Formats: sequence, structure tokens, C-alpha cells
Amino acid sequence: MVRNNFATMAAIEIKNLIKSFGPVKAVDGVSFSVEAGSVTGYLGPNGAGKTTTLRCLLGLVTPDSGEALVNGERYVTLPRPVTEVGAVLEATSFHPGRTARNHLRILCTAAGLPDARADEALEQVGLGDAAGKRVLGFSLGMRQRLALASALLGRPRVYILDEPANGLDPAGIEWLRGFLRHLAHDEGAAVLVSSHVLSEVEQTVDNVVIIAKGRLVRQGSLAELTGGGTGSVRVRSAQAADLAPALEAAGGTVERADDGLLRVRGLDAEAIGQVALDRRIVLTEVTQERSDLQKVFLELTEGR
Repeated sequence: MVRNNFATMAAIEIKNLIKSFGPVKAVDGVSFSVEAGSVTGYLGPNGAGKTTTLRCLLGLVTPDSGEALVNGERYVTLPRPVTEVGAVLEATSFHPGRTARNHLRILCTAAGLPDARADEALEQVGLGDAAGKRVLGFSLGMRQRLALASALLGRPRVYILDEPANGLDPAGIEWLRGFLRHLAHDEGAAVLVSSHVLSEVEQTVDNVVIIAKGRLVRQGSLAELTGGGTGSVRVRSAQAADLAPALEAAGGTVERADDGLLRVRGLDAEAIGQVALDRRIVLTEVTQERSDLQKVFLELTEGR
């Protein structure tokens, strides 16, 4: 499905990145790219090397070899990085006595941006009413929004976010999902999101990169990794012996199990219900089974 008219380009490029800390190889030959107009989920178990990769990308860690580029350049060589990259690696680096507005105004002054951007960014993340409040009284979710506001100040076209949903309530998570997709699909930004909340990532991202023990194990579009999210349909009926051939005649692939259970591929629940109705077959269960991201993640990282 075409979401926008933005030209496809590699806004973020990780090329054979290697980084060791003593005897531990935190990142081992990882390569992937993030295109403009898309949200990419960077996934892996704790200690897999996700944060190290992001720190290399932002110039906070020097890789042993390989490259980590933003718009074709190393972050440290960007003339005005705040206008090209918005990054959030943690939501705790705030002076507790400052207000949200003053915190952002200090960042604006350092970056040569007008003070007005502070209030504009706070409105964007839903903290307009809290602009004059001290960060000391902020919840973790509010701190996450404030950190995201700091990433928005320079109106960049590349966003690098480490666990941005951490601490958000369900309403906040729903808001974040829509906001990140708006940045990518409507404004043409490239968004790289590191997260362990797989169920949330699955509803947000277009592409997925999975690493384990510092190595890339899989990458591709979300649809490619999850089989389009269709999976199979569990169907149970006391008349399964009659239903199975009818479903196969309708174009389905049927796997027979005990107790009247069938697993059907190639037909959705509505089509299966119509076949059963036409033959006056009573169904006692119709359940959509998806090959979801969590299942794929566990298979790739833990061999389940």
C-alpha cells in the first residue's frame, strides 16, 4: 500500500558495524538501513547490542570498524545535527528544578533555535498544560513525552528513539503509535525505534530488524516476517469430516486434528463461515491464529 509520495532513500545506514568492550563483542557485523517515510523497529533481547548500535550511530561510542551514517554522514560531522536528527536514548537527563518550558528553552538556545519552539514542541507531545511545571513532579510517562519534545525542537527528518513507550499508559501508547506513524507517513521522516514491547511495535512499525548476541538474525517488512499477519484459522465442529472437504473445495488448505479441530489456511473466518452455512454445518469455534511478531522474535532469538 502506498502511504505517501516521499522519495525512498536510506536516511540511516549501518554498515558492517563492529564494537567490542574488552572480550565482549557487543555488535558483530550488523548492517541495515532505514528509509525516509517509514518506521523501523530495532528489536532484540536485553544485551543484544541495540543500545550500543544507537550510541555508535549518534557518535557517543566509536565503533571498532564499520560505519553508522545519517543522511550519508557520520553524526559528528553534521553541521547542525539538531535540525537533522532527533534522538532520545533515555528520559532521565533533566534538571528536576527546571520547568518543562525552561528545559527546552535551554536546548533551543544551545542549538540556535527560537524560544518559541519550546512551547510548540510541548504542544505536539501533549504537555502544553504542564509547560510551567517542574520536572521533579513529572511521572515517567511525562518525562518520556518531554524527551520526545526535545527531539522535535529542530524539526529533523530522522528520529532515533530508544524505548519511547516506556512508562506511558495505554492512552499514551496509543497516542505515540499514531504520532510516530504521522512523522513517517505524513511528514516523510525516517523513524528508528528500539523496543522490547513487541505487541506495541507490531502495531507501529513498517519494517523490523532483529538482532541477538550482537548479530543480525533477520530483517524485512513486518508483513514478510509475520506472513502478512494472516496465519491460520482454527475451526472446530462435530461435523469436521464433512466440513474439511468442503473447505478444500473452496480453496482452503486443511490440517486435520483430533476432537473435530481443523486448521485452515487460504480462507478467512468469513469465508469459512459461509461454507459452513451453505452446508448447514454447525461451528463451535472459529479463531484467527496469526504468525505474530512475538512468535517470530522468540523463534529467531531463542530457538523456540
